Amino acid sequence: MEKGHETAVGGDQSAHFAPMGSTDGVQKPCVWSSPQGGCKIDIRKQIFCNRSLNMKNIVAVGFDMDYTLAQYKPETFESLAYDGTIRKLVYDLGYPRELLNWSFDWTYMVRGLVLDKKRGNILKMDRHKYVKVAYHGFKELSKEDKVNTYGNTLVRDSFDEPDYIIIDTLFALAEAYMFAQLVDFKDKNSGKFPDSVDYAVMYKDVRAAVDLCHRDGTLKQMVANDPQRYINEDTSIVPMLKMLRDSGRATFLVTNSLWDYTNIVMNFLCESRTVDGSRKCNFDWLKYFDVVITGSAKPSFFHDGNRANLFEVDLESGMLHNTDNGSPMAQVGSSSPAPTLSLNGLKKGCRVFQGGSVGHLHKLLSIESSSQVLYVGDHIYGDILRSKKVLGWRTMLVVPELEREVELLWELRDTRKQLQLLRNERDLIEDKIHHLKWSLKYDDISAEEKQKLSSEYNALEFQRDQVRFIHQQSQRECHQMFHKIWGQLMKTGYQNSRFAHQVERFACLYASQVSNLSLYSPDKYYRPSEDYMPHEFDILPL
Repeated sequence: MEKGHETAVGGDQSAHFAPMGSTDGVQKPCVWSSPQGGCKIDIRKQIFCNRSLNMKNIVAVGFDMDYTLAQYKPETFESLAYDGTIRKLVYDLGYPRELLNWSFDWTYMVRGLVLDKKRGNILKMDRHKYVKVAYHGFKELSKEDKVNTYGNTLVRDSFDEPDYIIIDTLFALAEAYMFAQLVDFKDKNSGKFPDSVDYAVMYKDVRAAVDLCHRDGTLKQMVANDPQRYINEDTSIVPMLKMLRDSGRATFLVTNSLWDYTNIVMNFLCESRTVDGSRKCNFDWLKYFDVVITGSAKPSFFHDGNRANLFEVDLESGMLHNTDNGSPMAQVGSSSPAPTLSLNGLKKGCRVFQGGSVGHLHKLLSIESSSQVLYVGDHIYGDILRSKKVLGWRTMLVVPELEREVELLWELRDTRKQLQLLRNERDLIEDKIHHLKWSLKYDDISAEEKQKLSSEYNALEFQRDQVRFIHQQSQRECHQMFHKIWGQLMKTGYQNSRFAHQVERFACLYASQVSNLSLYSPDKYYRPSEDYMPHEFDILPL
């Protein structure tokens, strides 16, 4: 693992890759509170800590649903979203019919990339916003083109909206891939597009097509018909929720999905139920929550100035009822407030709402301080940044890609050490070359001595070129082990990637799955390691 200030919190790390899960692909629970709990934790299932977090101070734990509790299968769900978007582009927005023959490579794009809408480029940057990898469509930009476009400016670009779009959710990978396809297609078939359609317009149309897919309900209906095809099962979710509630904490769900879809997905996750026409979803899963807020419209949900109305949802019909900040309101013609709509038998009468704002949630849960809340989500901007920066909530980011990333880091640990040795060797040779070059300027050295120094200088240059080639080739091969195009998710060369920088800034904790929480004590004190600066690396024992 890298020298940094995030800590893997999992006990003795000598376990590394302890056996977990079954061969049928369904993860078996190993809950901390069970008799088998408290054992060594596989590094892929550990929780990593950026900022100290004492769970004893947390009174409520909240969750997003999509891509957090519900992990969608990219090979089926993302392909479904891609196919639906293509059809909208062709049939609703008038794009060429050739697009209907396109296919989606769900492994091509990664989170943290930046789309340059004006130029049709896809960029990967380091934490300082220096562009390290750049493609125009699917064509890699040369180093010269990259520098001329993004390096030779008097004022550094911020790489923010409206000219740029950050791909920070897994759901956005399909639209990023489609954007690259459209850029290539337009470059090769410019006559098939009106002059007014540039790269930025194409991206705008892709976003409009994606929104159309969501609005007409096609995607969610397909998932509702066969959840198992599109959502990964995780049998640790229910034990995790039970353990948190048994520890005395409130639990809540805040999702942008509406009630009908939320109920189907949560039934599948908590009861492994499917919608097959003969068996109806029930509301048993609500016993694991105190409050459920659907249609929350995050990230605006987290803004103090949000004045969105909070409606209570009738669980059976889905009808919305007015509330007075969550309290039942008397209907016209009635002198008494309407009864709450929670079902009998649910612990504390879990209530389901739509809309509202974080102020309503704090009141419903009797939250006195925002630092008493831990919120778990997958979206850097929509879930983590706003809840952390605006509210001061404690945050945990779910990064499914991390599971494979840490596994490869472990497998390539010797390779990475060798890369560091090659880098040090390059530095040493270059220092010698610089010194010899300086020495050759002196007039008081003999011709024989100058000849000797020149020969030594030429030999060092040859050696430097050899070491540089080996180093660059080895580094490229190492990065391609993580991803053939974009390399390691959390790194860009030797620097943290922009995505890693955001994780470090806004996520108190991060992990590969939400259910990793089930492997730790609900009273765990998560502690980061000490921060290190470059001048400390070779002095302090690490």
